[in-house]
Amino acid sequence: MLPKLLATAATAAILLAGPALAQSSTVNGAAGGAVTGAIVGGPVGAAVGGVAGALVGTAIDPPPQQVVTYVQEAPALKKVVVKEKVAVGVALPETVVVTPVPENPKYAYAVVNDERVIVEPSSRKVIQIID
Repeated sequence: MLPKLLATAATAAILLAGPALAQSSTVNGAAGGAVTGAIVGGPVGAAVGGVAGALVGTAIDPPPQQVVTYVQEAPALKKVVVKEKVAVGVALPETVVVTPVPENPKYAYAVVNDERVIVEPSSRKVIQIID
C-alpha cells in the first residue's frame, strides 16, 4: 500500500512541478523542485521535486520592456537563415552574429529566419522571439 501511495505522490509531484516552476523564475531547476517538493510532500517530496525540477529545467526571465522595445525598433540587421529551429531556451548557432543591446549589455539580439530574437550573449540562448 505504501509503495503505491509513494508512486502516486511522485507522479503528482512531477506533473505539478512543471507548471509551478514555469510560473516563478526565482526558484529554478533541481533546487527549486526540491524546495517545492519539500513544502508539498516533506522529505519524499523533496527528492521527487528535485528530479522533477531538473527535468523542467531553469525558467528564463523575460527581458525588460525597454529591451524589447529597442529590439523592435532597431534598424534591421543582416538577416540570417538557419536550418535549426529557433526557439526560446535554444542556443543560436555560432554562425549567427548577435548584437548587444547598448543600454543593457546583459541582452543581445539578432534577426534569424525573419524573426527578431533576444538572446543571452554568453550562452547565445534565445530568451524571447519578437513577433
